[in-house]
Amino acid sequence: MPSNQNPLGALPARFRRERLLIVGCGDVGQRLARDLQRGPGAGRVRVLALTSSPQRVAGLRNLGLTPLVGNLDDAASLRRLAGLATRVLHLAPPPGEGAGQDWWKDPRTVALAQALRLRALPASLVYGSTSGVYGDCGGALVAESRPVAPATPRAQRRVNAERAVRHLGRAGVRSSILRIPGIYAPDREGGTPEARLRRGTPVLRPEDDVFTNHIHADDLARACWLALWRGRAQRAYHVSDDVHRKMGDYYDAAADVYRLPRPARIARDAAGQQLPLMLLSFMSESRRLDNTRMQRELRLRLHHPDAIAALAASVQQGA
Repeated sequence: MPSNQNPLGALPARFRRERLLIVGCGDVGQRLARDLQRGPGAGRVRVLALTSSPQRVAGLRNLGLTPLVGNLDDAASLRRLAGLATRVLHLAPPPGEGAGQDWWKDPRTVALAQALRLRALPASLVYGSTSGVYGDCGGALVAESRPVAPATPRAQRRVNAERAVRHLGRAGVRSSILRIPGIYAPDREGGTPEARLRRGTPVLRPEDDVFTNHIHADDLARACWLALWRGRAQRAYHVSDDVHRKMGDYYDAAADVYRLPRPARIARDAAGQQLPLMLLSFMSESRRLDNTRMQRELRLRLHHPDAIAALAASVQQGA
């Protein structure tokens, strides 16, 4: 193919290798960046990281990344992203509460998509969404084909972001959506249930309890990478481990791992009086995520297929 027809054009050598832009380079994005610095393929992909904080520039450079200062809440600052990356990993959350009459929208994802359209489009984009887009499913086994039914404002903003990603996909970007449940990892801030168990936060009694789903942060980082290359166009994937547990059973098992008292069990009516609204919202939705598509199409082999086993292994290693 002549250079003037190549998607990368007749560019300097440093631009002819793959360039990955990570938007929202927090814990998971940094795990992926560290993975890319190791192994036989280290250095084959140039990794760019968007940050709104100049104070993070040095830390990102120390990880081997190329920091780009820009703010998803300032569309003009994103123009520099146009044409820079061949692949984009979008892990930034929508705005929080208080977004006015457009409380259900995610203007950040819209602004990013508009910036990417200004020049040559990336070959692929992966967006990290949430399994909360389904709302309460009554404990049913949920496939990605199930219609979304967001029950909270934050989930509605995620649905709006997914629509913006799909719209970009229709312009020619191979866009994939990862629907992600609770993320855990012993080396992640707040990444284990230990602190909650020590606070003595109660859980629902068995007859009121809900199913919950988990994914280890390392497995999620690997799923993000595989989706950039193997994800199918306009496709959603559940990035979840292999075990379906009710929330109370999960905390009981975790308490045993940490050798702490099991949490008290309370009725749903009592929970409404004792627990914060955010926690109550998680206790109001029950679903079991089917991860078959992730395993078949992304061909991801989980390193941590069971959250409790992973926590137990971590405790044993630290003993």
